This record gives sequence, structure tokens and C-alpha cells, in this order.
Amino acid sequence: MHRRPEIEVQLAAVRERIRAAGGDPERIAVVAVTKGRPLEDCRAALEVGLTRLGENRVAEALPKLEALPAAEWHLVGHLQSNKARDAAGRFALIHSVDSLRLAEAIARRAPEQVVLLQVNTSREPQKQGLAPEAVLEALRAARSLLPVRGLMCMAAAVGDPAPAFAELRRLRDQCEQALGIALPILSMGMTQDYEAAVRAGSTMLRIGPNPRNRLFMISYQLTEPVLAPIRNLLPQSMGIDLSPMIVTFLLYMAINVLRRAG
Repeated sequence: MHRRPEIEVQLAAVRERIRAAGGDPERIAVVAVTKGRPLEDCRAALEVGLTRLGENRVAEALPKLEALPAAEWHLVGHLQSNKARDAAGRFALIHSVDSLRLAEAIARRAPEQVVLLQVNTSREPQKQGLAPEAVLEALRAARSLLPVRGLMCMAAAVGDPAPAFAELRRLRDQCEQALGIALPILSMGMTQDYEAAVRAGSTMLRIGPNPRNRLFMISYQLTEPVLAPIRNLLPQSMGIDLSPMIVTFLLYMAINVLRRAG
């Protein structure tokens, strides 16, 4: 099934929500998380300008890396030290370095691998990540092993995500001042909470398909089989997209405008 119209509409909605949260869509990077998605979806994401693609598991990522070398691939999921040799040097950015042991394992294989340190700012015992109070010393040590470009966190699944994001920014600022370095990447904000992350100063969002976009999904699945053959008959130079997803998005925008006006 042709997925490009759906992805275009969802990307436009994300960009609009970034603006509404006070961010600049041209300056905040979006990593499209393609976990569990087929290659066709990854290609469609590239076609609409989502050049940064993120995977959670190395085993699933590697075939996609081989098939789509034009993408900038990120590893956003947990990486075990014994799998580091498979990931090191293969990704543009590894977001989830959560221990010095893992940093050492990556450095043995690919000391040029660019990484982020994952911090457990929500302080949940089941989550991976460095304790916030350990970040400065861990960063000091990790920088002797690998190029560290910033910090990453995940907010709690329930409750207000803002405190976790605010703490990550505070830690980044503290580390920059203490070490006299630049840490330009704050990877925080996922599908369910990225607006709060934008308000807290995120520079990189990790966004996957949103299961709550039921209107988008239903309209697409019902009408695309009918409209796809018609679209294929039109010259691409006409720039016409008949997908009702575009209409759905325009309605979404109109509703937002009316809400703000009210």
C-alpha cells in the first residue's frame, strides 16, 4: 500500500505541533522510529524528507541499514554490552549509552562512534540510564573514549513528563559549564510527550507511528485502495495528491485555529 501520503500528513501535523509548543521545526531534528515497520515505510519516510530513521534493536536495524544506506540511521533502544560490537560504527548516532562499560565496549570496536549518554531523569527503577547525580563524572570519563554529543532521556509513561525533561536540560547546562564543552543534542520527547519536550528545550525528538491517530488511519485505509489507481494515472508534474489524508489534515488545522480563536 502507498504510505507516502499518510506519512506526509503525519509529518505536517508533527511540525505544526512543534510550532504550537514554541519550537522551530527547522531546528528541532525528528528521528522517525521505524521499529517493526517494513522497508516500504522507511523508503516512504525518506521520500517525504524524514532522513533520520531510528531503530530499537540492532538485529532489526542491520538489514535496513544495508537496504537504505542513504538514511541517517540512529539506534534509540537499549544496547547490551555484548551486542556493542554489532552496533559500533554502524549508526550515525547511538542514543542509549547508559554505562561506562557500554562506552568501553563501543570504543574497542569503533572509537569514532558518536553517542549520547542516557539518563534516568524519571528515576524509575525499571528504566535504563545513568543516575542524574552520576552524569557529570560519567561524561568526564566517557569523553575520553568516544565523541559524546549530548544527553538522552525518556519521561515516565504516566504523569507529567515536564520535570524529567527540565532536569535533563539542567544537567546538560551544568555539564557544559563544568567541563567547558558543547553538548548540542538533547534527545528527549517521544510520540506521546514531544510537545512537553519541545517546551523544555529538546533539540531531537524520537517519534513513531501514533496509534491515537485513528481518524488518519481509518480514512487512509478505507479510501487509499480506490484513490491509488487514479493518482497513478495523473502525471507527477501536476503535483496533485488526491489522498483524503490531505483533507483530514486541513480539517485538523482548521479545528486548531478555531480552538485558539475561542
